[in-house]
Amino acid sequence: MPDQTYDVIVVGARCAGSPVAMLLARRGYRVLVVDRATFPSDTVSTHFIHPPGVDALRRWGLLEQVTATGCPPISRYTFDFGAVRLAGAPGTEQSPVAYAPRRTVLDKILLDAAAAAGAEVREGFTVEEVRVADGEPAEIRGRDAGGSPVVERARVVVGADGRNSVVAKAVQPRQYHEIPPLTCGYYSYWSNLPTDGTFEIYSRTGRGWAVCPTHDDLTMVIGGWPYAELAEHRNDIEGTLRETFALAPAFAERLGDAKRESRFVGTSVPNYFRTPFGPGWALVGDAGYNRDFITAQGITDAFHDAELCAGALDQALGGARRYAEAMGDYWTTRDERVLPMYEMTAQIASLQPPDPQMVQLLTAVQGNQEAMDAFARVNSGATPPAEFFAPDNIGRIMSRAAQV
Repeated sequence: MPDQTYDVIVVGARCAGSPVAMLLARRGYRVLVVDRATFPSDTVSTHFIHPPGVDALRRWGLLEQVTATGCPPISRYTFDFGAVRLAGAPGTEQSPVAYAPRRTVLDKILLDAAAAAGAEVREGFTVEEVRVADGEPAEIRGRDAGGSPVVERARVVVGADGRNSVVAKAVQPRQYHEIPPLTCGYYSYWSNLPTDGTFEIYSRTGRGWAVCPTHDDLTMVIGGWPYAELAEHRNDIEGTLRETFALAPAFAERLGDAKRESRFVGTSVPNYFRTPFGPGWALVGDAGYNRDFITAQGITDAFHDAELCAGALDQALGGARRYAEAMGDYWTTRDERVLPMYEMTAQIASLQPPDPQMVQLLTAVQGNQEAMDAFARVNSGATPPAEFFAPDNIGRIMSRAAQV
């Protein structure tokens, strides 16, 4: 191939793209990563990293950089269902805590790590067209930060540019497991709202909200309601959120002593899987799979996707396995890992009251610290839902509650 051809071009330099670029560059590949944004910059995000995602930062040697920014650790998740309240540890012995760094901080750390690994970085780069053809180098056409037209080629183009991915639009992957938007959510940052290292989750019929600490002694508060009610409340976001928070009087009282330091930012998202590869292209992060934000799995999933995709590309580009075989395993492994949480997320995002069996289970979990920790680990993604909800485990929880 011509000398100017890259091994991989990554389109999108945030939580999925920069790790893919970093991991491939560390393996010696010639990588170009482009993004229309310049960094540091913000983006709409829950910016929550569950313990499995934190473990990825540790593996990559980046966790100390994140913690050095003063982002507070989150060692406890609490769940307030009204009549039932649970509190548990969300992590494992190896990775016990979560973090919720601002994206202005996290994304810059990730992009700098890609550059330090040897990837070429171009910020302010707008991709206008992606061309792929079996047996030919993939190609991107766009404009650099100065507006000049640019054409670059690579063996593979990776779309890490979110749910509106320009790469996905070009290759038209099959979508499956589709679910329309379920919730709409709005968040802002508050001062004088301490959480003592806790991620607080509140659930009421038709409403849900969460609270977590982030940088600069600020606390992020996000609340949501069914997507079907979007138009009804769009013109009074703060009023609707205040009414929502009043469903938990103790929290509303705490919020009354706090000060909102930013405007409300909101979104709603579709739920889908996309075929994540084809000849000359791959998708990673939200470009390939998206779920409602209510379980805050986006960054953690992006990190896992990045490792799986980079590993598969290494096998294919390095000649250890055929491209279709290696990337097919990436696809299968991704889906097997995330589908149970995808289904659980959709159920939670319906904002319906738990059925009688679930109420009975949550009541049995309450006060049982081992079971509450296990419930927290399910919600963090550290424990597969099938493991917690296995009949044998449910039986043990119910039996112990009957003995109390």
